[in-house]
Amino acid sequence: MAKWLMKSEPNKFSWDDLVAKGDVGEEWDGVRNYQARNFMRDMAIGDQVFFYHSNIGLEIVGIAEVSALAHPDSTTDDPRWECVDIRAVKPLPTPVTLKDVKATPELSQMALVTSMRLSVQPVTQEEWDLVCTMGGL
Repeated sequence: MAKWLMKSEPNKFSWDDLVAKGDVGEEWDGVRNYQARNFMRDMAIGDQVFFYHSNIGLEIVGIAEVSALAHPDSTTDDPRWECVDIRAVKPLPTPVTLKDVKATPELSQMALVTSMRLSVQPVTQEEWDLVCTMGGL
């Protein structure tokens, strides 16, 4: 099972918004970057996802999972753009800030540090485990 990180601006769609969607989850629409789209094409149902609040908060706040495979993005008629659906699994007891990630040498190669602008990115198992520990899981 692969691990991922997905970013959302909390003033547009927050962790609490995803939680409110329940088991139905939410389409991860509006992504207009080819690399991010391709990562979503690689996702499998059940893959785990860190939910990251970007711009405001700058922190990993929860764990979600992929609940629907890549499909056409409903926010556009352009067939190039696809997305997956995700649903909330559990919050991190202690959010892990970008500052904390950058201060941790073992996470220096994490995409969150090296490809900060990418809204959908892979996470290695080692990075996943360390961030979960930092977050109180």
